[in-house]
Amino acid sequence: MAKKIVAVNAGPRKGWNTDTLIDEAIKGAESAGAEVVKFDLFRLEKYTGCISCFGCKKEKFKGHCVCKDGLTPVLDAIREADGLIIGSPNYLSELTASFRALYERLIFQNLTYNLETPCCNEKRIPVLLIMTSNAPDNMYHGLLEGYRKTLDRFVGPCEVLVSGQTLQLKDYSKTDWPWTMFDPAERKERHETIFPLERKDAFEKGAAMV
Repeated sequence: MAKKIVAVNAGPRKGWNTDTLIDEAIKGAESAGAEVVKFDLFRLEKYTGCISCFGCKKEKFKGHCVCKDGLTPVLDAIREADGLIIGSPNYLSELTASFRALYERLIFQNLTYNLETPCCNEKRIPVLLIMTSNAPDNMYHGLLEGYRKTLDRFVGPCEVLVSGQTLQLKDYSKTDWPWTMFDPAERKERHETIFPLERKDAFEKGAAMV
């Protein structure tokens, strides 16, 4: 039976850096025989982060977020999956609000507040967390290490892939205000030389997940 992988894009821009790396990881997983379903969080029905209703703390609902909205099918799919690929751009030194909404609901449903068994997730699955950023790769080690540790504890073994100094626009000269913080030629060169290597890395990590 083919393994089932869930891929989640927590960024708004289809076809750009985050989405591209996620799709490469999907191709890798599919090349290893997995079946992949992909969700774009910015294109779901209305949803929120955790509303602190504590419904998931009841025995009959443990491990299940009881809040029903646009994230419900995503959470249901992850619960049945054999692996999770999730990617987000970095906004203002954090992952997107859409990522955070899913992250809160995904983690909190498995948190028991019980010292003996703090996590009720009985099906650990590998996780690939992808982050893209216009800042350098090494700026967010602490942030990503925190996410990695929490995902590892409540979902399954987590690996991180970071792509920094990304190309944000095809033509920087068409902005109303000059984006003098960036060197467009340097960004384009990186996109043409380094980004393909990161795509290859994403493909290989997707395949290894299976």
